[in-house]
Amino acid sequence: MNEMTVFNMMKSIVPITRFNKGEASRIFEEVQAGGPKIVMKNNRPACVLMSPEKYESLMEMLSDYILQEEAQRRAASSEETLSQDEVMESLGITQSDLDEVDVEIEE
Repeated sequence: MNEMTVFNMMKSIVPITRFNKGEASRIFEEVQAGGPKIVMKNNRPACVLMSPEKYESLMEMLSDYILQEEAQRRAASSEETLSQDEVMESLGITQSDLDEVDVEIEE
């Protein structure tokens, strides 16, 4: 992630009055070309505009982080762990049962 300098932050600020003046298309082009914009209303941040690709990337990173935290929490827990064979036995599932299951993986 790029370091946010004061100068870059100032360049990313967009007053809401630009939207009121019909400059939305131009602002969206600026977002695509230069990155996120902070929309100010009454001298306070009202929202952040970013490309859908950047938003999706951030959401994926957040999801990965949450999964990593959960995995670390589980690995550190003192709870008893079971092997795959033990779980299958407790559920009454055999390897041949699994071999008969047709699985489709969507991309």
